[in-house]
Amino acid sequence: MEKLVFYMQYPFVRYALIVGVLIALCSSLLGVTLVLKRYSYIGDGLSHVAFGGIAVASVVSLSNKMVVVLPVTIISAILLLRSGHNAKVKGDAAIATISVGALAFGYLIMNVFGTSSNLTGDVCTTLFGSTSILTLTMTDVWICIIMSILVGIAYLLLYNRIFAVTFDENFARAIGTKVDFYNLLIAIVTAVIIVLAMNLVGSLLISALIIFPALSAMRVLTSFRGVTVFSAIFSVICAFMGLIVSILAGTPVGSTIVATDVAGFAICCIVSCRHKV
Repeated sequence: MEKLVFYMQYPFVRYALIVGVLIALCSSLLGVTLVLKRYSYIGDGLSHVAFGGIAVASVVSLSNKMVVVLPVTIISAILLLRSGHNAKVKGDAAIATISVGALAFGYLIMNVFGTSSNLTGDVCTTLFGSTSILTLTMTDVWICIIMSILVGIAYLLLYNRIFAVTFDENFARAIGTKVDFYNLLIAIVTAVIIVLAMNLVGSLLISALIIFPALSAMRVLTSFRGVTVFSAIFSVICAFMGLIVSILAGTPVGSTIVATDVAGFAICCIVSCRHKV
């Protein structure tokens, strides 16, 4: 306990906790919708696209990589969600195509045109998050706070429409809901969260923040509202505990948070099985 109090004196530790909890909250809210729409793997695909964007931004020595990464990821998210209505290229095939292609081109660009003397370290940091969450500035924290507030307000105000679009798009159209607009909104918010979450867990582990809270909630609850609330609480607790363990034990931040999510999912599975017996 004394060790934790000691670390909490440092601003970068407090920044990491704030950003980690907020990103986990936003990811869990969106995760329920994406899992139910069978787009669980979209987080992984978009994170690889973001990796490609970071590679390009690094090669041209941009100080603010968001200028490249965010637009590219948003465009890819829109294309991926629209591909779900394409009879020739199904959603999972489109995600796999863009995901693998972006990852391969990103690594190729960094190898051929990169100027860093520590290429392996840069790639590992981007893929697994490493300690970048502990190097956040106050500006990064405020960006995360503002984006989280916007996502939370949008989710609360549009809850009924998101619910309709998630379960039955045809029914949603029949009652006058602008399905294409809400799918576009979901795509943009997904891309923004993915880009923000890359600092927390890295591009390879982002899917865990989206998938595990939603799946864990679905193991113990059945209503959409109940799953959403449980998922948000579960995600925040796991992210907080993962960060604390990472700080105290000196383990990789992203991997520790994901391991906590996996442990929480296992507990929910056990609880679910006991209720069925």
